[in-house]
Amino acid sequence: MTHSDTDTKQYRIENEPYYQAQGGEIALYEAAYSARLPVMIKGPTGCGKSRFIEHMAWKLGKPLITVACNEDMTASDLVGRYLLDANGTRWLDGPLTVAARIGAICYLDEIVEARQDTTVVIHPLTDHRRQLPLDKKGELVDAHPDFQLVISYNPGYQSLMKDLKQSTKQRFSALDFEYPDAKTEVTIVAKEANIDAELAGKLVKIAHTARNLKGHGLDEGISTRLLVYAAMLMNKGIAAPDACRMALVRPITDDADIRSTLDHAIDAVFA
Repeated sequence: MTHSDTDTKQYRIENEPYYQAQGGEIALYEAAYSARLPVMIKGPTGCGKSRFIEHMAWKLGKPLITVACNEDMTASDLVGRYLLDANGTRWLDGPLTVAARIGAICYLDEIVEARQDTTVVIHPLTDHRRQLPLDKKGELVDAHPDFQLVISYNPGYQSLMKDLKQSTKQRFSALDFEYPDAKTEVTIVAKEANIDAELAGKLVKIAHTARNLKGHGLDEGISTRLLVYAAMLMNKGIAAPDACRMALVRPITDDADIRSTLDHAIDAVFA
């Protein structure tokens, strides 16, 4: 089965997604792609994992198919299923199968959210076989030479119930992501939200206050993504303290003491 450029066009990223490198991750990923190694991107929520993959797909000129994993996702949601229509039954490829056929980068976002019996279906694609068995269809799909599998994973949420099996982890190379250093994060927020560096610096200062509370009442700190949201609200005329409470504090905690601590930090920064 062959696929034309028309088949892949809908999955191609035409415009460069903005991404600010934090280290050697671009060169490392390019080497992994060149060897067609599966890659695991590890890091906290909203630190730029998905944006990085979008940027790399654009840079390499490869189609990208993204799947947001969830606990209700079945193997059929990934590989495909038979559907009933007016003419009887027809097979519909799932996103993983489409990616394997057309040579796309398949990005399984937050794979730890998926059930372990679902993630097992990716195993044959991550070793020397590079094959995807479609058991219900009786077909064995050989992955296109350009196909690569990428997963993201938030170690901060790992638990006995929410962790990847070692048999899955050890099929991947891995890159660790963290929130950017303060200077880089100021650049990112200023660029993404079209605000000046001084205002971006104030938002980053609030984020660092929250991140210091991780493990002391907060499961996750304020993400770079939320800083951009706060700046966007300010661009719409919302006062800075109100924008910060709406975008930075209210989404991440319902704890009254933590909210009060962060609210005071906001008032101090924007006094």
